[in-house]
Amino acid sequence: MENGKKIALGVTAVFLIAVGVRVGLIYKANHEAGPARKEMAEGPNLTDDDVVFYSLKKQHPDSIADERKLIGKTVWVKAGGQLDYYHYANHRVDYAHPVGTLRDVEPLVITGVFEQVPPKSGPAVFRIPPGQRHMLLSFTMPKSDDPNAVYGTPVGHFESGVYILVTDEIFFYDDPHKLFAYWGPETWAHIDKHEVVPGMTENQAGLAYGEVLTPSSNSTGNRTLNFDNNGHPVSVVFENGKATKVTPEN
Repeated sequence: MENGKKIALGVTAVFLIAVGVRVGLIYKANHEAGPARKEMAEGPNLTDDDVVFYSLKKQHPDSIADERKLIGKTVWVKAGGQLDYYHYANHRVDYAHPVGTLRDVEPLVITGVFEQVPPKSGPAVFRIPPGQRHMLLSFTMPKSDDPNAVYGTPVGHFESGVYILVTDEIFFYDDPHKLFAYWGPETWAHIDKHEVVPGMTENQAGLAYGEVLTPSSNSTGNRTLNFDNNGHPVSVVFENGKATKVTPEN
């Protein structure tokens, strides 16, 4: 993908996450006390998916020590299509040569936490601002062709004495296959293969194709979503909450 296009898509994805489209990442809900979140989750007209998203585990990290609590644990990618990952060696990554882009529901086993000064502009900072330095996680990918290889990706930045860390927004801390087990094995088989078929919901399509998308309107469930799909655009038409037409765009 051309850098300019990728940056533009990244901005779109950041906006979607900020306003809570699809995953319900509402800042107020995430930072209020438990009873307030519970009241929201029990409100009218919320789907089972809404309740799961509102109840997702949060760590609220704001320090290196907080991120180190993830070492040895498995997380699953939630912000698919937004973060490049790089080969890792000696507490550094090669920003100039990304290995690929993390896709939704990919499991990562966290092996370490480190900091590095990134480029001031370009694809490496389209999702995570450069700040004075990045905070990165190193990890292995147990489902990859080389499950022992170690990679790194940024999860926040340090600026003016403050860490801005977004691991709560970009990762599931629990296996989404279990969180959304009620979707059934057939639907999950499609999601794991990053494909969408008629009958799937917007939430399911988003986990299959990733967070970089452009909606045709704000009418959730009755609109077209144009997914970047990791550089392989796909248009999905939804009617009455279900996908009715899936069209690759190239």
